Amino acid sequence: MNIAVAQSGGPTCAINASLVGVFKQGLLTEDIDAIFGSINGIEGMINDELINLKSIIRTNEDMELLRQTPSTMLGSCRYKLKDHEEDPTDYEKILETFTTHRIGIFIYIGGNDSMDTVVKLSAYLAHVGSDIRVIGVPKTIDNDLPVTDHTPGFGSAAKYVAATSQEIIRDSSVYSIPSVTIIEIMGRHSGWLTASTCILRVNGEEAPHLIYLPEADFSPEQFIEDVRKEMAKHKAVIAAVSEGIALHTENSDLENFQSGATDVFGHKYLSGVGKYLERLVADRIGCKVRSIELNVMQRCSSHICSRTDIDEAERIGRHALRAALDGNTGKMMFFKRVSDVPYAVTIEMTDAALAANQEKMFPQKWISPEQNQVTDAAISYFLPLVQGEVDICMKNGMPVHFHRPLQMR
Repeated sequence: MNIAVAQSGGPTCAINASLVGVFKQGLLTEDIDAIFGSINGIEGMINDELINLKSIIRTNEDMELLRQTPSTMLGSCRYKLKDHEEDPTDYEKILETFTTHRIGIFIYIGGNDSMDTVVKLSAYLAHVGSDIRVIGVPKTIDNDLPVTDHTPGFGSAAKYVAATSQEIIRDSSVYSIPSVTIIEIMGRHSGWLTASTCILRVNGEEAPHLIYLPEADFSPEQFIEDVRKEMAKHKAVIAAVSEGIALHTENSDLENFQSGATDVFGHKYLSGVGKYLERLVADRIGCKVRSIELNVMQRCSSHICSRTDIDEAERIGRHALRAALDGNTGKMMFFKRVSDVPYAVTIEMTDAALAANQEKMFPQKWISPEQNQVTDAAISYFLPLVQGEVDICMKNGMPVHFHRPLQMR
């Protein structure tokens, strides 16, 4: 039997580590011959664009380098499968690819939307009487997948965001004049990543002084009032803001700072709230103000990745293939936290349908009554996920990344 693995959705620091986990487990399994990688997610299966991973991952050094390389080595996609009852064309092409290459197991690494693909594809295969198994491996820096305690990729993104915020805090404190710095952080509907900046308190930082999440009530007027209060206590005020905060006011002109475009799953491309709030502070308060959008650096800054994140991402990839070999299909692997101190998780599986197209929100119990901060109770959740450092391979003073051969791109 041969197997195939694909990556989908937004890049992360850990998604290649999950790929390595699947690959390593495949090498250890006598019943598995070829291990194929699908180029650009499910699109590669539809178009029969596969590569034999054994031809490009040849040594232990290759595996380690790939494990610490950010983004998706196989390429990604945001492709939404129609229901097979509506249009079976894509499914028929995928099944043809499976049959041509004798693929008996397909592992799909991705987020909420990718689990939708796992559900639909496994249902179609059952419908046509195929015994090909499909298993989902979670990943997203947003940490918004239901069921799982956390997602691979989140810990590294949280570590980068917190470390970068700390550097911004140092930078903002050097001048004698009052200032406000707004850090815009990814998070469409859930504020996990923005909230994770609270871990800086463990090292004695007071900032970010204000933290705003999509799960909390937000108004521009209250934001200005909050900033004024903090300026009375701090020369340089730092506010961490999720890109997806909801502005409940008819007077908001946020749309002037956002593209308004959506992807195939109907998700809006956000970003722009930092610039909007910067303009608001400039107009209402008139102090020195800047906004900083961390943007895609949050997803792929592997130079400061979390070792816990990378190790767990590889482990869950291994477990996914084992689950498929045991005969499971239509499932998603997930982490179940056993303990905070000492930190421990188990890896289990659930129906992928419980995570497909659904989101896990940041708990209201961890949001301050003022709706502008995160409580200390959240720290014990976040802190274990950012622990440890990877021994990054360096050359000429720069990190080295694994590159897919040009002819296979």
